[in-house]
Amino acid sequence: MAKQFDTIALVGIGLIGSSIAREIKDKGLAGSVVVSTRSDATLKRAEELKLGDRYTTSAADAVRDADLIIVSVPVGASGAVAAEIAANLKPGAIVTDVGSTKGSVIAQMAPHMPQGVHFIPGHPIAGTEYSGPDAGFIGLFKGRWCILTPLPETDETAKAKLRTFWETMGSMVDDMDAEHHDKVLAIVSHLPHIIAYNIVGTADDLEAVTESEVIKYSASGFRDFTRLAASDPTMWRDVCLHNKDAILEMLARFSEDLAYLQRAIRWGDGDKLFDLFTRTRAIRRSIIQAGQDTEMADFGRHAMDQK
Repeated sequence: MAKQFDTIALVGIGLIGSSIAREIKDKGLAGSVVVSTRSDATLKRAEELKLGDRYTTSAADAVRDADLIIVSVPVGASGAVAAEIAANLKPGAIVTDVGSTKGSVIAQMAPHMPQGVHFIPGHPIAGTEYSGPDAGFIGLFKGRWCILTPLPETDETAKAKLRTFWETMGSMVDDMDAEHHDKVLAIVSHLPHIIAYNIVGTADDLEAVTESEVIKYSASGFRDFTRLAASDPTMWRDVCLHNKDAILEMLARFSEDLAYLQRAIRWGDGDKLFDLFTRTRAIRRSIIQAGQDTEMADFGRHAMDQK
């Protein structure tokens, strides 16, 4: 494939950043890749994995000659990164991110962006419960959506280049208003993770059921919740703090629906229960038909069956 950028700087090299690095190398999308992370140990591991061509703990140094800068840090750190790199961004550079909350990221980063630099927030909706440079892999973005939340003044040519970059890595790309993005992600991503953390925490707090029983007899439902609840604590702490309004709105809606379900169970209303379960089952089938999952047993169960 043809080179798209002379130099790409990756600020943050966890699951998403390291997957991007692997895709860039595999597809020859850049002449040079600069990897930056604050942790000496993580940077050393990134170098051992040959994820870039140059490595530095200074984000400011990393972006100095970069044509595309991808910030892959917990959303709470976005503002600090923007402030650090601002003076070294060259005119015409594209700055984007991968955070799952966009209103907060824009509020933190946009004020630091110099004139002539193209700031185009983004969010690849892809991931696993694993983190760190070893967690990345080629194919993470294939068939997954990447949402861009451009600002009103965004340059169309720069946006087209960023769109092409994500499409080359296999993503389907869509544009969305930042506020709408945050509401959508609150229900399809943030709320499910919060519920998973809470359910696993509830099980951990139970006095009538021992921890060994929870682990030993974990049925598929609880086991699948633990996959979400194993996600990076720093990232999800920041998501909760930086998409607070949308998450609280969805939690309120969820609480109302949970009360409805509670009443149906209490009063033995089988028709309401059956109707709800039928409707939600159809949603699962729609996700499979849309190519966002398969009918194959997931979460490691298929691999276990092969042993």
